[in-house]
Amino acid sequence: MDKVLPTLGILAVVVIVLALAVVGWRRRVRRDAVSGGGYSTPGTLSAPTASTEVLYVATTRAGQPLERLTLPGLAFRGTATVTVRPEGVELAVTGEQPVFIPAAVVTGVGAASVAIDRVVEKDGLLRLGWTTSGGTAADSYVRVVDPAGRAQLAAAIEDLVPRSDAAGTAGAETPGADTTGVDRPNDKEV
Repeated sequence: MDKVLPTLGILAVVVIVLALAVVGWRRRVRRDAVSGGGYSTPGTLSAPTASTEVLYVATTRAGQPLERLTLPGLAFRGTATVTVRPEGVELAVTGEQPVFIPAAVVTGVGAASVAIDRVVEKDGLLRLGWTTSGGTAADSYVRVVDPAGRAQLAAAIEDLVPRSDAAGTAGAETPGADTTGVDRPNDKEV
């Protein structure tokens, strides 16, 4: 009997903590529902310009690497494939519906070292800046498995970023410039 009461007390605390975690997650999902998510995939797509395996870390509000967005298909961390085409970027997290990001809403690509609960070596994460279907500026963070594929992926995404003029030279950003208008001291353009 002397072990039953402490055991029941610990069990009650565990149940309460789990219940609060579920309530908190559901509240976050409801809050982020207005952000929309990805876009519908076009019927016909061109051949990929780059495709690589990545570890998907998180999607956050732009400039706020510690504020997770729970978007459909991008709510949980996992292995993923990033495929870049002239029409846009497809981010397919294992076990989730693929998320399509049209080229017109890609705002930039850069390197980062921190996102949510993941801290890596300097420039260990690749940050994809984009605007959700609900109009929220977002950053999706991935860790590229193959270092050789990282430069190819970053270059292919950078080619999608709209330029301010037709030639793409006068309005081209300088290295280290932020394409979303948010100051990010921890990010470096690749």
